[in-house]
Amino acid sequence: MPQQFEMLSFGVFAIIVALTLVAYSATILNAGQIFPVIIAFYGIWTIVLAGIRTQNPEKYGRGAYSTVVMGVILLAIGGAWFLLTTGMDPILTMALLLVVVGILAVVSAIPSMRKK
Repeated sequence: MPQQFEMLSFGVFAIIVALTLVAYSATILNAGQIFPVIIAFYGIWTIVLAGIRTQNPEKYGRGAYSTVVMGVILLAIGGAWFLLTTGMDPILTMALLLVVVGILAVVSAIPSMRKK
């Protein structure tokens, strides 16, 4: 089963890169925005993959929760980097990234507090 997820993820990554290059060639994106968009869209795919893994969990694989966290972090990094390339204030983009990391920390701490 893990090899199917790896092949599926590779295919989605190839599609994301191809669509980003099409957007670049259509002058929708500039050269500095290619990598942030790829990272952000792959973060979205990782969140979708977590939903798939909830339905079909692997015995010794990464859990759905950690996959969602990784996807949200990728999405936040890609989004903050994209906003930085559009000319937004660097302090504001860093604050956005820190808010996302803080929310993830709080959400991660709540289940362990309930067990006590």
